[in-house]
Amino acid sequence: MRKSALILPVVVVAVIGVLSSIFIVDEREKALVLQFGQIRQVVEEPGIGFKIPLIQEVVKYDDRILSFDTDTIEVTPSDDRRLVVDAFARFRIADVVQFRQAVGVGGIRAAEDRLSSILNAQIREVLGADQVTSDTILSPQRGDLARRIRAQARTSAEGLGLEIVDVRLKQTNLPQQNLEATFARMRAEREREAADEIARGNEAAQRVRAAADRTVVETVSRAEREAEITRGEADAERNRIYAESFGKNPDFFAFYRSLAAFETSLQGENSTLVFSPDSEFLSEMFNSIRADGLSEVTLEDIDIDSLRDMAPGMEISPDLPDAERQRLEEDEAKRNATDEEAEAEANN
Repeated sequence: MRKSALILPVVVVAVIGVLSSIFIVDEREKALVLQFGQIRQVVEEPGIGFKIPLIQEVVKYDDRILSFDTDTIEVTPSDDRRLVVDAFARFRIADVVQFRQAVGVGGIRAAEDRLSSILNAQIREVLGADQVTSDTILSPQRGDLARRIRAQARTSAEGLGLEIVDVRLKQTNLPQQNLEATFARMRAEREREAADEIARGNEAAQRVRAAADRTVVETVSRAEREAEITRGEADAERNRIYAESFGKNPDFFAFYRSLAAFETSLQGENSTLVFSPDSEFLSEMFNSIRADGLSEVTLEDIDIDSLRDMAPGMEISPDLPDAERQRLEEDEAKRNATDEEAEAEANN
């Protein structure tokens, strides 16, 4: 009974000691066995390992590719246009011993701080180099710039036991205080381009209007010239007819001209004329009556055809009522038919 009471604690202590001396390394990890802070064993293969309990400890590090984002920084390219840039990087622990010696107990967090400083310095150096402008950073050439940053940062990261797998620039913007000035400059440029387009459009419109006005003036001038020519020819023809009529029968022509003068004088609201007996205006109409009086005129003495040729054309006034107009047209048609019959009988 006494032996079993002593064996049981020994067994418990032994089991605890065995369990505390065993550690398991995952395939995604690397491990270091430390004894009083000194590295005694490096375990890079997955499996079960052993250590001395209470004296040794195991520190595990992630063997996968890790990523982190850098802080946003301002860079000044060669064209002196400041840009706000941030990046992200992918890295892995290449040498776990060197990594432990470089960062100590800080682990991944301390490594990221050190790596962020390295990357920010390389970003400023590469993006601020000669012949690297803001347009270059914003162009497809930014991939080449990122590869240059990665190549230069790898050398510095090797001292930390890290391998930088990739570096990419995430965003490249203007500083907040410069955005409004930049937008104002862009608006001014667009407004200037719009003003140029409007000016060119107005100039083209003026040319079109000038050409149209010139065409209108030329067309109107040509039409007026042709109208004047036609009017002159008509006046000449009218004067010729007047001259022929005057030559055939001067008295009748003078009488007709007097009637035309009366008609002109009585136009509008003027319907009354007062003349003295010896007025020259009436001489052409009544000289024969005052001198010789009325004499008998026989039909044989009158050439009806000549009178018709010399008489002006009669037109029916448009102001007459429809019934009166129709009556006059019928009377004129009857007279024309009677004249045609008389002319036919005379010819037969």
